[in-house]
This record gives sequence, structure tokens and C-alpha cells, in this order.
Amino acid sequence: RHKLAQIAIAVLGVLYFITIFAEFLAPHQPLHRFKDYVASPPSGIHIRDVDGSFHGPFIYATVRERDPVTFRPFYAEDTSRRYPIKLFVRGDAYQLWGLIKSDLHLFGTENSEAAPLFVLGADSIGRDVLSRIFFGGRISLSVGLVGEFLSFFLGVALGGFSGYYGGVVDDIIQRIIEVLFALPTIPLWMALAAALPQDWPQLRTYFYTTIILSILGWTQLARVVRGRLLSMREEDFVMAARLDGESEWRIITRYMLPGFMSYIIVALTLAIPGMIIGETALSFLGIGLKSPTISWGVMLQEAQDIMVVAQLPWVLWPVAFVVVAVLMFNFLGDGLRDAADPYVT
Repeated sequence: RHKLAQIAIAVLGVLYFITIFAEFLAPHQPLHRFKDYVASPPSGIHIRDVDGSFHGPFIYATVRERDPVTFRPFYAEDTSRRYPIKLFVRGDAYQLWGLIKSDLHLFGTENSEAAPLFVLGADSIGRDVLSRIFFGGRISLSVGLVGEFLSFFLGVALGGFSGYYGGVVDDIIQRIIEVLFALPTIPLWMALAAALPQDWPQLRTYFYTTIILSILGWTQLARVVRGRLLSMREEDFVMAARLDGESEWRIITRYMLPGFMSYIIVALTLAIPGMIIGETALSFLGIGLKSPTISWGVMLQEAQDIMVVAQLPWVLWPVAFVVVAVLMFNFLGDGLRDAADPYVT
């Protein structure tokens, strides 16, 4: 019944479907450089020719010219050459999931070298922005998920033991949490990036750094779980479970944690967009991933120069995908919270 959550599931499903089948859905390979179309704007898609006749969607050939006053290059359409946009066209060769060799793409022009289709334009070295967004979503939407689930497990387990047992166990865990709270995140990222082996691939280095920081990021959830269990451990149903011979682990996981499962679900769904934003921000600052690895944050590194943004505003398109993904996870978290909350009717 939560409309926004239903929409969020559909949108997230589309995003993850695109990333899984990016080789087929993208019109070009993400590293393919079209040297004659450097910084090309988005292709103008037409259905009506200059003579007034209607056709299927097509693009005109693009020629590069130079402004006689400013000497800046710009692209103009050559209306004498028309290239239809078709489904299931042959283009750049690829291996789907590293297993299936093919050169079939969902859409594009039949002569991609003479007339490449740039739905969202090309970057400063001639790579298709839309194709790079499709491939970049694989990292931005997936890296850190393992780390977030690890952080979630540690937060629930250690927070549960701290709140249920109290005493010395509670004191030790709370002092550890206070120490971890005092560690600055960005300098820690920089230190880890320098400490890990330099001969590792970038994605492997970032993956391990994410896991290490996730191990340190369970503190907030642990404190919330501790506070809730402190208030619930003296309830009658907990006493009844003890008298019935249930183990402490079973009492915590079966009887106490479900009492505030709605908050745990929301915390988990909100942690994922937090990791997306973290990857984007760190890669944008040059601390996280770097080219040629493709992610939405790496793509936005080009947007650090205000002159590039002024001349190529379409390089900011990854921002829209980051915003949509984060909003959809937030909407999904709200819907799951309402579904799991026993007090919502």
C-alpha cells in the first residue's frame, strides 16, 4: 500500500537490471574513444526530416567546426546525411559477464564510427557518457554492500550483547564505541589507501578499505540496539523466555530484536545509499577509485573544473543517477519500516 516504496522497488529494479546487462544495453563500450567527437553534445534525435517527411527516429551526421571569432570548436548537424536509430544493432564487441562473446547492442546506429549515438553526450576525450553511467552503476550500486552487511551484523550483535548483559560487557563495548567515534573518517581513508599494497588493482584496494571502514562503522546502530534492549530485557515476556530455558542468543534474536525490527530495516536500507554517496564523494575528491575504473564518482572527477562544467554541462549527468538511487533507497526504507512496524495499521 506504500506507493512510493512500490515505485522505488521498480526504479531500483531497473537500475540494477541496467548494470547487470550493461554490455548489451549500452550503445558503446565505456572505454571506446571517438577521437573525432571529443566533447560532443548530446545527439539530436529527430523523427522529421528537413524536407518535412517523417521517418523513424534518426540522427544527422555531425561535423566539427570552429567559431571564427572565439576559435572554439563546436559541432553542427549535416542534414544531408541521415542515420536511423535501430534496435539490436551490431557495434563494439564485448563479453557479457566475461562469458558470452557478442557485439549486439540494444539500440544505436548501424555505422557507429561514422555517426555514433550520444544520448547524453560525450566527455572531454570522446567517450559516451550514457554508456559509462551504465557501467559505472556496477560499482556505485554494489561496492560496499558486503561491508554494509558486515557493519549491520556487528552493530546488531555487539549492541545486543551490550544491552542484554550490561555490566562489564556493556562497559567494554561502550568504551570501544567511544574510541571509534573519535576517529576522523577521511584521514583514515587516506591512511588506509597509503597502507594497502600499491600493486593491488584499484577495485580490490577500495573493496578492502570499504570493509575495514565498515567494521569501524557499526557504532551508531550498536548504540540504538543497546538502548532498546536495556528497556526490553526486564519485560515479562523476556523473563518468561528465561524461565522456559531459552538461551540468551535465542532470547535476543527471537524475542527482543523483532520488537524493533522496523528500525533495523530502515537502518540497513539507509546505510546502502550512505555508501553510494561515500563512494561518489571520495572518488570525486580523488581518495577513492580513479580512472580507468568506472564509477559515478570517478565520472564526476571531471566536473571539478568549473570551466569543464561550463562547456560540457552534460558531464554532471551522473549526479542525477546518484540522487535517484539514494531517494529510491530512502523511499524503500520508509515502506519496509511501515510494513514491519506492528503499530502501523
